[in-house]
Amino acid sequence: MSVTTLDLDQLAHAIKDWGRELGFQQVGIAGVELGEHEAHLQRWLEAGLHGEMDYMAAHGHKRSRPHELVPGTLRVVSVRMDYLPGDTQMTQRLQEADKAYVSRYALGRDYHKLIRKRLQQLAERIQAQVGPFGYRAFVDSAPVLEKALANQAGLGWIGKNTLLLNKQAGSWFFLGELFVDLPLPVDTPHTKHHCGSCQACLDICPTAAFVGPQLLDARRCISYLTIELKGSIPEELRSLIGNRVFGCDDCQLVCPWNRFAKPTAEGDFQPRHGLDNTELAALFRWTEEEFLSRTEGSPLRRAGYERWLRNLAVGLGNAPTTIAVIEALQLRREHPSELVREHVAWALAQHQPDGAL
Repeated sequence: MSVTTLDLDQLAHAIKDWGRELGFQQVGIAGVELGEHEAHLQRWLEAGLHGEMDYMAAHGHKRSRPHELVPGTLRVVSVRMDYLPGDTQMTQRLQEADKAYVSRYALGRDYHKLIRKRLQQLAERIQAQVGPFGYRAFVDSAPVLEKALANQAGLGWIGKNTLLLNKQAGSWFFLGELFVDLPLPVDTPHTKHHCGSCQACLDICPTAAFVGPQLLDARRCISYLTIELKGSIPEELRSLIGNRVFGCDDCQLVCPWNRFAKPTAEGDFQPRHGLDNTELAALFRWTEEEFLSRTEGSPLRRAGYERWLRNLAVGLGNAPTTIAVIEALQLRREHPSELVREHVAWALAQHQPDGAL
C-alpha cells in the first residue's frame, strides 16, 4: 500500500498503538514549526545561561527546525518512556550525607540505545505498512528541541523547572523522536500550563539555579556542574551540592504532579551495582578499571573517571567527618590529576576545625 493511497488518520492511530506495544507510555505527532520555542532558546543562549555547553549554540537553527536538520522532514513522532525505578528512597538518600546520590535516570543502563532501538522497530513497522519512507531516530543524540517537540505533540507542558510535565505521569520519563517525511495529521499542542502559582521547584533548588519560571542558569545547576562542566566546580557552590555526585532531582522530587508518576516496568532502568544505596567513601575507592567495569552501558560514563572523582570529593567534603571519609580522601591527595587533587584538598579542608589544612 502506498502512502498516497493510505488513510493517514488510520496510520497515525496505528503508529500510536505500535508505540505503546513497544513500551512507550505515550506517542504524539508534531509539526516542524517551533516558533516561540526557537525564540526562547535564542534568548537563553544570548544571555549566556548555557555555560560551557557550546553544542547548544552550534548548528544554527537546525535544533529548532527539524526540516533543516533532516531535509524532507514533515512530522516528528514524539515518544515518552517512564524511567523511575521502584522505591529508591530518594529523599532519604539526600538526607544521608555519607551516601552518594545519583540522579534516578542514571541508576540503570543507558537509555539512549534502548529507546533508539524501539524507535527503529517503530519505523520498521511503519515501513512494513507504507513501504520505504524517509526517517531518522533521535534520543538526545542530535540538535533536537525534544521538550518543545513533545509539547507540540501534546505530550505535556514545559513546567517552571524547564522539564516536560504530564498530568498523568509527572516528569520521570525519557523522550525520543522519529523524524518522518510522511504528512501525518498532527496532535493538538499542549498550550495550557498546569503549574499555577506553585513554585516549589524554584524554591527547592540547592544552588538557586532558576532565574525565573522556565529559565535555568545552567552554570549554577547541579546537573550541569556534575556532568557537563569539565573543569573545577566553583568553590562557592561546592557546599551547596551536598551528596549529589551525578545530576540532581530536587526540582522533580517536590513537583506535585509527580505524585502520579508510575514505576517503570523496564528491567534495564533498575539500579545497578548498588548505586542507589552506596557510601561516598566506597565509591571514591573505585579504581579506574572498576569505574569502567561498573559503569559499562551506564549514563555515568558521560562524566568519565576524573570528573567522577571530582564529584565524589565534593560529596566527601560535605559528608560528616568520619575515619572512613578522611582515609578515602587521603588516598587521593597525590592523585595524578590536578583537578582531582584540588577538590580533594578542598574536601579535606572542610573537615579541619578552622576549615583549612
